[in-house]
Amino acid sequence: MSAAGHAHYPSAMAERDINAEISALDKTLADIEKVLDVAHLRSEVARLEGEAGAPDLWNNPENAQKVTSALSRVQGTLGKVVALRNRITDLPVLIELAAAEPDSGANEDVIKELDSLTNAIGDLEVQTLLSGEYDHRDALVTIRSEAGGVDAADWAQMVSRMFLRYCERHHYGVNVLETSYAEEAGIKSTTFKVSGSYAYGTLATEQGTHRLVRISPFDSQNRRHTSFAGVEVVPVVEQSDHIEIDEKDIRVDVYRSSGPGGQGVNTTDSAVRITHIPTGIVVSCQNERSQIQNRATAMSVLQSKLLEKRHQEERAKIDALRGDSSGSWGTQIRSYVLHPYQMVKDHRTDFETGNTQAVLDGDLDGFIAAGIRWRRQKK
Repeated sequence: MSAAGHAHYPSAMAERDINAEISALDKTLADIEKVLDVAHLRSEVARLEGEAGAPDLWNNPENAQKVTSALSRVQGTLGKVVALRNRITDLPVLIELAAAEPDSGANEDVIKELDSLTNAIGDLEVQTLLSGEYDHRDALVTIRSEAGGVDAADWAQMVSRMFLRYCERHHYGVNVLETSYAEEAGIKSTTFKVSGSYAYGTLATEQGTHRLVRISPFDSQNRRHTSFAGVEVVPVVEQSDHIEIDEKDIRVDVYRSSGPGGQGVNTTDSAVRITHIPTGIVVSCQNERSQIQNRATAMSVLQSKLLEKRHQEERAKIDALRGDSSGSWGTQIRSYVLHPYQMVKDHRTDFETGNTQAVLDGDLDGFIAAGIRWRRQKK
């Protein structure tokens, strides 16, 4: 029987139209397979494996990095598609087992697998929309408190926690590079690197200003306050990006790392702050073990930010030619209202939910998927 074929289901599954759900999944995956061109992916894997196996590959480290990164990415995409196709093909077998042993708990296994497949295929469908030049890369996320005083600093820390929880749920690697704590509560800013397949393409739509409306826990009169946090997302620079930084264009300051409340984390001046004088971009790193490591990491962050600045300038030129200034990310993209009602609403996509706690706990999937589709439509 084909994956989209018909079967008879135990009564526990009768309230769901399992046939229709499997048919819909089968069709969605077939569309994805067409867009990704599975045959082309297989030939790409074979070609890149050939290049990666060449004995002189590392004679040119820059090209070697390109080849190995591309191979890993294409293998990952192909592996996902093949695994999902196999799971759809195996579903009827699970269903027959459930019909044969109605009391074995197999019914629940079928429902769980169906729900899991629906989520996985939905995620892959969104990923197929990520075709930008840098979408496959790791991401550097910087969160800053903006207008709103101590409430904004607290809100910036809440936003940081929200993204870290999202990354945890999706098994992204996270390396916090720098956190600047506010005096009373919360943070002034934090920067962390997110590692994983399509991390930048996935998180890029979160760039912009996030607005919070709530009863302030810092206001003795329990008044409602509005706070703002800015989120910046840039792709991590790769060796092949050719971002040259002249030593005379940077100023390097060393200082002692500090934790919440201003307490010293260590007793040596190992934290590093680098200022790029021509652009005014400032980056810091305090989480590595030595000043040398902190400097190397800070330079890498600076390269990523300079690369993004270059791309923004290129985009601005194109937008000027088009007479289009609507692509600005520096505006409010989302409101989180905790009082007088509960609502999180994205102002670009109109995606919204009343489950504010789930969103603050990292359930951003619906917002990010809608944002990726919105971005694709704007292109």
